[in-house]
Amino acid sequence: MTFDRRLLERPALLVAPLLLGAVISRAGVSLRITEVEAYLGDGTDPGSHAFRGRTPRNAAMFGPAGHLYAYFSYGMHVCANVVCSPEGEASAVLLRGGEIVAGAAEARLRRSTAKSDRDLARGPARLTLALGISLAENGADLALDPFDLTLPARPAVFLAGPRTGVSGAGGGAEYPWRFWLPDDPSVSPYRRHPKLAPATG
Repeated sequence: MTFDRRLLERPALLVAPLLLGAVISRAGVSLRITEVEAYLGDGTDPGSHAFRGRTPRNAAMFGPAGHLYAYFSYGMHVCANVVCSPEGEASAVLLRGGEIVAGAAEARLRRSTAKSDRDLARGPARLTLALGISLAENGADLALDPFDLTLPARPAVFLAGPRTGVSGAGGGAEYPWRFWLPDDPSVSPYRRHPKLAPATG
């Protein structure tokens, strides 16, 4: 059974924890989501691609909830997000990490440099490679083939902290919008952006 789209028609800060423990599948590979980050597009989140409004690149963030927002990171890696909020209100949850629960052999072929199975989808670029998500699937409906998204039966216990690798006003302790399952080996380590000032006090 796939997701109820109405559950995703809320801001990413509310949806992000609900995605922990969810299973996303694509073309024979499935993973349990263990780490996510929330990004808002209402002008209050400097770390969001939609902070300054709609552009050709971020248009999928303004689309219907339950669709995919895919983009190039640093010009070489594809990252995948679940679009949230009602159509026209930009909001998305970045999929940062997961555990492969089906199709591990195929995921290993796609991630041939992985040192162990825990690393197959440990990090946003690795996750998209393991699932075989391409930039061409930006805007795809996660309820339709080749995708499937199944939310957990009950909310997971989670931890929250700063988003990883976000610089400037959108990073640091003021934005504890990264959510993860505690003690899960597929969760990626936190990395403060090198341009982000160290915490004081």
